[in-house]
Amino acid sequence: MSANPNIASEGGPEPSASQSAARMRTGEDYLRSLNDGRAVFLEGEKVRDVTKHPAFAAAARSAARLFDIAADPAMSDRMTFRSPTSGKRVLRAYQIPRTHVDLRAKRLASEAWSEVSFGMMGRTPDHVSNFFCGFAAVPEVFAAGGKEFGERVVAFHEKLRENHLWATYAIVPPQIDRSKPAHRQSDPTLYAGVVKERDGGIVISGAQQLATAGLYSDYLYLSCIHPLQAGDENHAIGVAIPINAPGLKLYPRRPFALQASSTFDYPLSSRFDESDCFVVLDNVFVPWEEVFIYRNIEICRDQWWKTPSHLYGNLQAQARYATKLRFMIGLAARMNEMTGNASLPPVMVQMGELAALVSIVEKMLEAQETLATVDSNGVLWPSREALYSVMALQSEINPRMVEIIRELTGSAMITLPSSIKDLESPLTAPDIERYMPSSATSARDRIQLMRLAWDFVGSEFGNRHHQYEKFYGGASFIVKQNMLRSYDMKRATGLVDKALALG
Repeated sequence: MSANPNIASEGGPEPSASQSAARMRTGEDYLRSLNDGRAVFLEGEKVRDVTKHPAFAAAARSAARLFDIAADPAMSDRMTFRSPTSGKRVLRAYQIPRTHVDLRAKRLASEAWSEVSFGMMGRTPDHVSNFFCGFAAVPEVFAAGGKEFGERVVAFHEKLRENHLWATYAIVPPQIDRSKPAHRQSDPTLYAGVVKERDGGIVISGAQQLATAGLYSDYLYLSCIHPLQAGDENHAIGVAIPINAPGLKLYPRRPFALQASSTFDYPLSSRFDESDCFVVLDNVFVPWEEVFIYRNIEICRDQWWKTPSHLYGNLQAQARYATKLRFMIGLAARMNEMTGNASLPPVMVQMGELAALVSIVEKMLEAQETLATVDSNGVLWPSREALYSVMALQSEINPRMVEIIRELTGSAMITLPSSIKDLESPLTAPDIERYMPSSATSARDRIQLMRLAWDFVGSEFGNRHHQYEKFYGGASFIVKQNMLRSYDMKRATGLVDKALALG
C-alpha cells in the first residue's frame, strides 16, 4: 500500500522498537515520521519535506513541542494515563472518560497543549482523538451496519492510542454545487466516495475538505457530517487513511509563514499556521480493517450525535478557545499598561466587557464537565446544553472581542515602523528609539507588543482566525439548531401553561 517500509499493510505508521518498549513519542520521533512520502502540493510543486519547507517547518516544530510536553516525565500525570490494554503511558487525549475527574483531566491536558500556541492551533492531536474516543465508547452505533464495524472502530482507537498517533479529519464536501446532493453533482465522483470494491478493501475517489493540520498528521478520518440523501450511499462512509497513502493528495491554502519576514514582525504567523488542506483522493485503497461505516447514510449521521464524539471533540475545542480568549484579554491588558490607559474609566468598561465574554466561555467549559452525565455503559457524556450554548455564541463573541481590541489600540498598530530592520539600521534607529517608546517601555518593547497585536488582529493569519472561529462549529444556524434540540423546552413551556391555568 505504501512505498514507506515503516507503513504496515493495514495502513499507518508502525511503532519503532523504542516506541514499542512503552516509550512516549517525542518531538524528534514525530518530525522524523513526517518525511514519509506524503503528497503535499504548494504553488504547483510537490513539497519534498514538510519539516524543512519554509512554509511549514516552524509550525511542524511547534507541533513537535506537543509530543515533547507529553513525553516529559514531569508532565506525565497531566498529559498521559495508563492504557487499559497495555498498561503503558499513552496520551490522555485517547482516554474515554468514565468519571468527572477523568473529564477534567482531559480538559487540563488540552489546556496545556493549547497554551503552546496561545490557542492558535485548533486541530492538535487531541481533537480528532476525542472523536475516536466517542466512537469507541459506543461501538454499537457502528455495529448497526454489522458487528465487524463496531469491532474495527474500537481496534482503530486502540491503534491510535497505543502508538501516540495524530489523526485529523475531512468531513465536509467541496463547495461545488450545494443545491444538489452528492450523487447528483455533474460528476458523481466529485465528492469523496466509494468507486469500487476489491480484494481486501474499497477504493475511494473524489475530494473533501477541510483537513486542517492534515499535512502534520499521521491519519485522515474521511467521512461526512453534512446531511446525506437517498442515493448518496457511496458517500456515506467512515474510513481511516494514512496521510502518505498512494493517491491521497493535500492542497494547503496559501501559507502565512511564507509572508512572515521575521519572527519579531510576525510572531504568530511564523510559528503557528496549522495549514488548512483540501483533500483529493485518486483511487485510494482502504483495507476493510479501517472501514468503520460503509454505504450507510443513517450510521454516517448517527456517529456524530448518538455517540459522545461531537461532545468530546468540541470540549477540547472549547478548552483551546478559552485559552485563545485569555491570550486576547491579556494582550489588551498589556497594551493598556504600556500606554498608561489602564485606569481610565472608558477603558475599564471595555476591559470589563472582555472579561465577561471570556468568563462566559470559561464557565460554560467547566459546566460541560460538572453537568456531565453517565450512560448505561458507564461512559461520561459532557453536557450538550453547556457545549452548544457557548458554541452558538462563538461567532458573535469572537468578533466583538476583536473589535474592542481594535478600539483600544487606536492607530497604534498602523503607525509602526516597516520592520525590525528599522530598529537595527543606524539610519533609522535613532528616530525610532526617540519617538516610538511608551511611558513604560522602550521603543523596541512597544513595537514588539504592537506587532504581536497586529499579527493577531490584522494580518492574514489573524483574519484567517476570525473566519475560522466564525464557522468553527459549522454555520451558526446549524449550531443553534443543535442548541434548540438540546434545550429543555418542555420545562419552559410548562411554566407558560401554568400561568395560563391561573385563569
